[in-house]
Amino acid sequence: MPRSPCSAPPADRRSLDSLARRRVLARLAGTGGLIAAATFAAPACAQWKAVDDPFTLGVASGDPAPDGFVIWTRLAPQPLGGGMPPQRVAVEWLIAEDEAMSRVVRRGSASAEPELGHSVHVEVEGLLPERWYWYRFIAGGAASPVGRARTAPAVGAPVAALRFAYVSCQNFEHGHYAGYLRLAEEELDLVVHLGDYIYENSSAAEMPRRHDTGKEPVTLAEYRDRHAWYKTDASLRLAHQRFTWAVTWDDHEVENDYAADQSENRDDPKWFLERRAAAYQAYYEHLPLRRASLPRGPDLLLYRRLAFGDLATFHLLDNRQYRSDQVCGEGRRGGGNVVEKCSARLDPALTMWGATQEQWLDDGLRASRARWNVLAQSLMMGQFRARNAAGNDVHWTDGWDGYAHARSRFLQRIAEIRVSNPVSIGGDIHSYWANELKPDFDDERSPVVATEFVGTSMSSRGTAYASTVKALPLNPHVKFFESRLRGYVRCEVTPARWRTAFRAVERATDPRSPVRTLAAFSVENGRPQLLID
Repeated sequence: MPRSPCSAPPADRRSLDSLARRRVLARLAGTGGLIAAATFAAPACAQWKAVDDPFTLGVASGDPAPDGFVIWTRLAPQPLGGGMPPQRVAVEWLIAEDEAMSRVVRRGSASAEPELGHSVHVEVEGLLPERWYWYRFIAGGAASPVGRARTAPAVGAPVAALRFAYVSCQNFEHGHYAGYLRLAEEELDLVVHLGDYIYENSSAAEMPRRHDTGKEPVTLAEYRDRHAWYKTDASLRLAHQRFTWAVTWDDHEVENDYAADQSENRDDPKWFLERRAAAYQAYYEHLPLRRASLPRGPDLLLYRRLAFGDLATFHLLDNRQYRSDQVCGEGRRGGGNVVEKCSARLDPALTMWGATQEQWLDDGLRASRARWNVLAQSLMMGQFRARNAAGNDVHWTDGWDGYAHARSRFLQRIAEIRVSNPVSIGGDIHSYWANELKPDFDDERSPVVATEFVGTSMSSRGTAYASTVKALPLNPHVKFFESRLRGYVRCEVTPARWRTAFRAVERATDPRSPVRTLAAFSVENGRPQLLID
């Protein structure tokens, strides 16, 4: 039997990129999915006994593969501060074929490391494809809630249908999470989170509820507390517990409108990268990510692919870590601005994804044999033109309109390599959109090469409705817009058809608000044009 994950010497947090980092990885892996129940033995870690529930932050699963998935928890008897001793703690995990956990098929042990906030990320292997499983953790004599997770179909296997939902922008202060409560009632194979899992800023105005503190987090301890505060919401924990998730980020996980090493407030880049390192580590510690995403200082590899047989491949993208700084901000604060006569946004040197990620995406789309290729990223890709009082076109530079040449280059490449059914899903702007994507949005002869569905926020207040509606005639590729409601997006995908339903709660201030389908659209295989259901 392999050595217990708690028998190695303590990790040196200052050398996670060296041998000590590899030891941390080995302990985090625990015994993996390779040890059968009959050979399991609890590791000899710290003799810690739980006095209070250590699973206050819940459980989660993520990044499904045909033979397994990641399961996650973080030991925190006290959500703020954690309340754990500064030592490694043994955590047992079990995978079963039933919710009662009577038919255990995999079990093992892992070490909850203080260097990683006593979070646990187990990459479970050896399971059957396209199956539901149940899991739980045990630590200090306490048992976690039972979570449910689903494996992906076998590689290249024919898949008749895929049901998933996506969410974004869940400002804790702006409202409750009725959307998560209703999402947990759906029958889904996957949930995708497209960014702004937490918000670093707080409002001075009257709000339905409050963050743990009005101070912006900048240290690791402060970002840990902000993530933990969000996890105190029972509906969010329920949605994690019920479904397997795939996540990417936008800006508020660190700071509003940041771009690579450039902060909105134009802070010293060296200091800002230290803040980014703290934010990235806290993000990893609180979400079901694989060891490949373990942060290295201010860097965290988040872009990756998830395949669902021959039906769909999700290309999960990172729109923040590698992008060029926003343009046309001279004499203003950093970040995005509404600008006119900004020729710099057409600069071919600007990038949203960075050269390496862009090449990775290009290679993946070329090689994909999936019927549908899902571009899961945080922003709306479609152009949005508006006009100011002087009658001049204006654009928002933090979104894809600030990187117009990069967008055009990518959409042209989609056409050239004949990607099978590309569909972009996005968030960020707290509103529903259904768009047809073109390499040149200003040329009516430019062909539609992809479809886009943008989801509203889970709770964050919506973008201006009246002024946006006024500008819609300037944007004929936009087929639907609504910013007054909060909720999520549900998608049902078959080889012949993709159907999107915009699901809206009636009142974001009501934690148990009912939900309804606001509008629904379809895309047929081989035809990127939108159809109204």
